[in-house]
Amino acid sequence: MRKRIVWSSLFVAFLTLGLISVTLPLAAAEEEINIGAINDMTGATSDVGKDYALGVKEAITWVNDTGGINGKKIKLYQYDYGYRIPEAVTLYKKLKNYNKVVTILGWGTGDTESLSPTVTKDKIPYISGSYSAHLADPKKTPYNLFFAADYSSSARAAITAWYDEVWMKDAKFKERRDKKEKPRVVCFYAFPAPYASAPIKAVKDQAALLGFEVGPDQDISLTALDCKSQVLGAKSFKPDLVWHGNTTMSVAAAMRDAYALGLGANHIINVWGFDENLPRLAAEAAEGAIGVTTCAFFGQKVDGMDNVLAYAKKVNPSIPADKRLIRTIQAWGAVLVLKEALIRAGKKGPLTGESILKQGFETIKDLNLGLGIPPVSYSATDHRPSPVVNIYQYKGGKFGVLEKVDLKARWAENWQNKWLGW
Repeated sequence: MRKRIVWSSLFVAFLTLGLISVTLPLAAAEEEINIGAINDMTGATSDVGKDYALGVKEAITWVNDTGGINGKKIKLYQYDYGYRIPEAVTLYKKLKNYNKVVTILGWGTGDTESLSPTVTKDKIPYISGSYSAHLADPKKTPYNLFFAADYSSSARAAITAWYDEVWMKDAKFKERRDKKEKPRVVCFYAFPAPYASAPIKAVKDQAALLGFEVGPDQDISLTALDCKSQVLGAKSFKPDLVWHGNTTMSVAAAMRDAYALGLGANHIINVWGFDENLPRLAAEAAEGAIGVTTCAFFGQKVDGMDNVLAYAKKVNPSIPADKRLIRTIQAWGAVLVLKEALIRAGKKGPLTGESILKQGFETIKDLNLGLGIPPVSYSATDHRPSPVVNIYQYKGGKFGVLEKVDLKARWAENWQNKWLGW
């Protein structure tokens, strides 16, 4: 009897010290929902990816602290892939085969599009930080989803907002308007980067729709610090407007050089190039810049921001609030829409990839996520979350709404019959 007591005591001690591994009963293991996250914390888009990765962890922690998914906690497996497609493929296999995840919060366009056929075959919903329109047509990519307007819709909205609010209203363009001259636009972006090049066709299509003249594209890498040659390459065209398709660091570099070399153009910027770091990096060159946002900026007074601020402080207290970015809010948007899909699917039965898609995401209509995010909807035939795009402007040291462009209301036939998937 005494030996039995001693061995029992030793077992408890070893278990406490982690010297004995124990397989939990199936019922206990099922209380957790395994979710993967593939993030860029060290690669070419880490200037925006690091803060997004922080937001993923903070938002998942909040979900777990506030009831989880129908009472079940999320187990998050989060990995850095350094913006390398082969590494993303390796991590996907690990998440699927070893971590047994039911869904993944992904990141970049190149890796997401490369993984899309595999994701479809495996029926694993993949909620990416890429909003490429190529991923929005469920006939081609049924298991790819995101919470915000796709890149092509955003680009159309940005050039439309500039046309509405600047070209048509600014007195400096009155003489040219009266002469029926066309506004001129050029595109600055990394030609080889799938993220940066994804909406270029839409930019030029919208420019034609609005009556622009389009100049020669300029190739600027995602890590560029000197863009003088590209600015000089565009200068002879005398652009009124530059579309920036890169992330914040290289966008700021291009804007600084455009300012220094007297390009004289206004700037419109894709979603991942427009954040709180832009004026810090571009200084006076950032004044008047117009950009796409998916949500409110970090700390702005909108529904749900109190939770974001509280969990940033709780989970990552060493990072000052004034150093955080809108990227955290974007991560929350992805987690919040996934949470809703999981709750809906979980109420219908076991969580499988197919149930999360069909009983979850594709039942969502006009969902208000808060955080300044336009209402989100999905259907079995259209995974574009919203036709409404927030366009902000940086002016006088602040980010403010310039226009909310509703593409569906303005070009209903094109939205319905032409623009899906590109």
